[in-house]
This record gives sequence, C-alpha cells and structure tokens, in this order.
Amino acid sequence: MTNPVAVEVLRNGRIESVHRGAVAVCDAQGQLRLAVGDVKTPIFPRSALKPIQALTLVETGAADAFVVTGEELALACASHNGEAKHIAVATDWLARLELDARALACGPHWSLSEPVTLAMARTGSEPSAIHNNCSGKHAGMLTTARHLGVDVEGYEAPDHPVQIKIGEAISDLTDHDLDVAGPAVDGCSAPAYAVPLCGLARAFAQLSHLNSNSDARALASQRVTSAMFANPFLVAGTDRYCTNVIEAGEGRVLVKTGAEGVMAAALPEIGVGVAVKIDDGARRAAETAMATILLEIGGLAESTRDTLRKYAAATTRNWRGQVVGTIRAASGFPS
Repeated sequence: MTNPVAVEVLRNGRIESVHRGAVAVCDAQGQLRLAVGDVKTPIFPRSALKPIQALTLVETGAADAFVVTGEELALACASHNGEAKHIAVATDWLARLELDARALACGPHWSLSEPVTLAMARTGSEPSAIHNNCSGKHAGMLTTARHLGVDVEGYEAPDHPVQIKIGEAISDLTDHDLDVAGPAVDGCSAPAYAVPLCGLARAFAQLSHLNSNSDARALASQRVTSAMFANPFLVAGTDRYCTNVIEAGEGRVLVKTGAEGVMAAALPEIGVGVAVKIDDGARRAAETAMATILLEIGGLAESTRDTLRKYAAATTRNWRGQVVGTIRAASGFPS
C-alpha cells in the first residue's frame, strides 16, 4: 500500500516538497477509530516506546525500592536535550545506584541543545553517555536490574532479564507478537522492536486510559503519565515539541516523539491513542501531522489548540528570518 501525502511544504504558495505517511487512532479496547495509510505493517517506534518501556521500572517494584522520583521517571521516558537539569537528574539518580556515566550503554553524544553544545565546546568539555538523550531510559533499566538482583553488565542485551520484561510489556500493550528473529538495535544500543502503527496507538490508548482498575499495570501507567505531565521539561527540553505540547495540554494530551518520523500521543480523558509514521522519516512532518490530528479529535482547551495550530501550520524562514513558506497538512488529511 502506498501511503497518502500527509504533509505539504509550500514556498510562495507552491508545493515544494511532500511527505507521505500513515496514522492510526485507537481506543483502549483495541478498536481502530481512524486508519489512514498502512497501519498494519510493523514499523520501528524507536523512542516513542519509552513510556511503555518505563512501565517495567514501576511494575517490578524497582521504582519504589530505589525511591525513583517523578522527575526521574519522566527522564526515563525522555528524549532529552542534555541541558543542565537533565544532566543533574540523571547524575543524582545514577549516584544513588552507586553508578556513573560509565555504566550507561547508550554511548555519548553532544547535547541536542545547540547553546549547551557550544558552551561545552568553548570550555573544552567532552560529552559523556549522560548527555545522550536516552540516558534516563538507561538509568531506569539499570535500576530495574539492581532491583531484580541481576547483572548490570549487558543490561541492554535482548536476552537480559530486564529487556525480556520490557519486551513482554511492549507485546502485551501493542497486542503484537514481537519478531521471533529478535529485535533490531536502537541508536542507544537497547533493543528496537517493530510493531504495527495501530499497535502503537493501542498501547498509548491503554497507557492513558483512566479507570477504576487497581491492578499493577493500571497503577504503573498512571504513575508514568503523571510524571510526564508534571515534568514536561524533562521529557524533552527547551523549544522541543513534546515539552511545548505537554505543557500546553494541561494534563489532557501527552505526546512522545520517536526517530525517523514517528510520533505517538495519549489523550487520557477519552482513552484514545494516536500514532503517526512519516515515510521519509521527517520530524517536521510528524509534528505537523500529529498537531493536525489532535486538533481534529478535539476536546482540548483553546490555549492548547493555539499551541497545536502553530505546529499544524508552521512557517519556514530563511537565514535572515524572513517567512518564506509554510508546512501544513495536505488537503483531506487525515480523513
């Protein structure tokens, strides 16, 4: 199936580029509310799965055993900028485990924040694995390993007890049997599982579904989402889509980006999950598409809608700061 054009990039009113993609909207019972394009073929959600991966940290009792704070739990779900606050939270968390950045298997990269990277370069500082946008996720995995009493060495391997439990949670929430041939490897060296887009939407619908169920999964889901809602800066950082939309969402919409044009969202009040995949991996298109869909679903405060509108019809500028074009949803998308 060829996915439809989801997003158009215009210059002086003419279409300059287009981005094809798919979208799935699902409820907590697994019922597809909307399917545009191919939502059945497995894709790699990448970092969009972090809130699902973080459930194991809570469900195993590791979060309680090591007194994991809301800030730390939000960081476990983050693709963070590596700004001062992110580094401080990760550093303190690892210290409580009697570990440091050397224990992180994610590898080092420069901060995703240009001002932070430039400041580090001016002082001759080098990035460590703690600057990696996935360092919080890995701190959560190390915490789980400590609590389970298993080796922290090799915690990122697919056959490690921590990763087996995470894989079970992903399979359960997405209602998808994970590849028997084994997962791929993510950018941070952890397993990268492929699931259908409709499965990703289903997982976020269940993650956000507020009900009276008191089982461990429901309680863990509420704890994870509450931590993200309370600490949007730690989920991403300055001038980042996830932080801006979660802040504007006032507890009604949770978004999490993934690499290669993936975006997922949860709307707790109505128990709905949304998943977007842009074929060419463009983040700008995923942000526009997701904002458009959230506006279509409705039920959000006007202040939240104002923030979403800025992404649904974003402007492009040249190096002088002049507005030279727009990025918008294609005509008829997402219906």
